[in-house]
Amino acid sequence: MAASAANDLFDRGVDPTEIGALIFVTQSPDYVLPTTACLLQDRLGLAKSCMAFDINQGCSGFVYGLGVGTSLISSGFAKKVLLLCGDTYTRYIKKNDRTCRPIFSDGASATLISRGSKASISSFMFGSDGSGGQNLIVRGSGARDGGYPAGNSNPHLYMNGPQVLMFTMSTVPRFVGMLLDAGDTRLEDVDLFVFHQASAIVLENIGRQLNLPQNKLYSNLINVGNTVSASIPIALAEASREGRLHPGQTVLICGFGVGYSWAGALLRWGAILP
Repeated sequence: MAASAANDLFDRGVDPTEIGALIFVTQSPDYVLPTTACLLQDRLGLAKSCMAFDINQGCSGFVYGLGVGTSLISSGFAKKVLLLCGDTYTRYIKKNDRTCRPIFSDGASATLISRGSKASISSFMFGSDGSGGQNLIVRGSGARDGGYPAGNSNPHLYMNGPQVLMFTMSTVPRFVGMLLDAGDTRLEDVDLFVFHQASAIVLENIGRQLNLPQNKLYSNLINVGNTVSASIPIALAEASREGRLHPGQTVLICGFGVGYSWAGALLRWGAILP
């Protein structure tokens, strides 16, 4: 899926030979090793001088990847960064799991990060609290709990929904306020809020706590579901195509969840490739 998304970018005029770094955000890699980003570098025909690495991050992963990619450009290590997000959580979900199966879906996205004057990214903020790691976890997937390298495990996703919801409600609204303060931006100056598409209940509660007008809170859950790390970029693309986003508008993005981890940034919207 991630390779297909990247090739779609290339078909729209992005030159793959100009990519200086490839970041792949995923929690369902092809293998424990090698890193899937290296396999993607070869599959996509990127230069062998291209930096390639994975970020094992979930619901906040797009913003994490955006922050790392922006830093690579600012520091001069790369002029153009290809940020791919892709997760297949459904492989981890048992058929009779009524907590996770109605929420999660599989998806991928491709984002090109480069310098420009028509759009901007600013006011990155991040956070983590590993004490909640057991509340959203794939059991049997690593060395600690009998997964790799034994090979006899049955990895499965476990989510303590009430605890994850409590974390979200206690963290995200306050974090949004901190992000706005850091960017010297008022709540009413933001044209669109694009949160990780966790669930309808989560988005409704965040909107209510922040007292957001309905037309400023974007959701595509009804058609797409929770695609984990790809949820924010997919939502941004769909909001633009639907006419909800226009060049020059201010967008607040915020990812949160597994880890626990959270991340946000302010964007001045440019446009998606035609």
